[in-house]
Amino acid sequence: MTEALDGITVWNGTELIGPTRLEWSGDDIVGTTGADDRFPGLSVIPGLVDTHVHLDTSVLDGAGPGDAWPLVTPPEEKALHVAAHARKFAAYGVTTMRDLAASPIQIAVGRAFDQGVLEGPRLLSSGPVGMTAGHGDLFTPPRFRDRPPVADSPDECRRLVRQWAREGATGIKIYTSGGIFSMGDHVGWRNHTRAEIAATVDEAHALRMLVAAHSHTAEGITIALEEGVDSIEHATGVTPEQFEALVAANMPLSPTLLINDIVAAGGGSIREEASDKARDVVAGRDPAFLAAARAGVRFVLGTDANGRFVRHGGQLDELQAMKTAFEWSSERALISATSDAADSLGLGARLGRVAPGYAADFVVVRGRPWDELGDLVADNIVAVVSRGRLLAGALPAA
Repeated sequence: MTEALDGITVWNGTELIGPTRLEWSGDDIVGTTGADDRFPGLSVIPGLVDTHVHLDTSVLDGAGPGDAWPLVTPPEEKALHVAAHARKFAAYGVTTMRDLAASPIQIAVGRAFDQGVLEGPRLLSSGPVGMTAGHGDLFTPPRFRDRPPVADSPDECRRLVRQWAREGATGIKIYTSGGIFSMGDHVGWRNHTRAEIAATVDEAHALRMLVAAHSHTAEGITIALEEGVDSIEHATGVTPEQFEALVAANMPLSPTLLINDIVAAGGGSIREEASDKARDVVAGRDPAFLAAARAGVRFVLGTDANGRFVRHGGQLDELQAMKTAFEWSSERALISATSDAADSLGLGARLGRVAPGYAADFVVVRGRPWDELGDLVADNIVAVVSRGRLLAGALPAA
């Protein structure tokens, strides 16, 4: 059955196309033809794409055993929380999200969404390949014996990549520096040798999986670039000497601005060790990021949101922060969260745009966020459609 919004203003992911008859059938947009404006004050934009989320926390505010929740909650129960997180993020217009450092749980939930078992957004899952005592490993307390898998040689790295491919992961996450929330490490720690990283990237690419590299240091960014990863996460240690190489590689960077600021501010349940590390990584970040943006470095929406620190709907706040940090226009910021974010995931031929042949993922909003990004706030979201199905709100009637 073909459905339509006849005469609604459309911004297609790169530019304004004006009042349009937008038609879709199932998960396919089948028509975008000019029409009279029958929905004054409303517009359609593509569904947002968050390239970096984590859905492995309790979806209930203030409930449960806090930081111990991932350790004591059985996978069957975790899956319900992952699905609820994804649907809550989707209600704010995020129709595609990538869980970086996923488990078989996120993979299973994403598959259930794909198969229509549950209605939900597109959930991509990247399996982590980290080392013993590395950033990924030390999210689990050091003396806890039931731990996620690690790899400590080139052959072990290849094997773990293959295991994630068998499980159904769509990508791989590696680490080229220490991190903030990991316990007992230092941001500047080396994570994996060059030989291990090279083996991981080679094996992932052989299996057509993208590789995202977590890095908070200049050295880690250089390693990621030289070893041929597909995106760099956080990138707080970027230096002007790296701008040319980043631009030449057209390397997507996910800046994760808000979460680092939130953790640096401390308070609440945030561990002091994490706050100290976050303050260090953000100390020189803002001028470096502004200079990088002016040099043409590619930034795409990636929030590190998990519903706990950057909460549901935080993508809208992150976009505002990116617009300010990079001195972007509203349209440039919106591109970073739609067409360019989709391109960075290798999905630009199907997602991130409103056009025939693309997936029926779009958001109906009040206002014109490509002209004024401040229009893109929770109260202005009228409807969210993903896979041609209404996930939140209600489609307007002419």
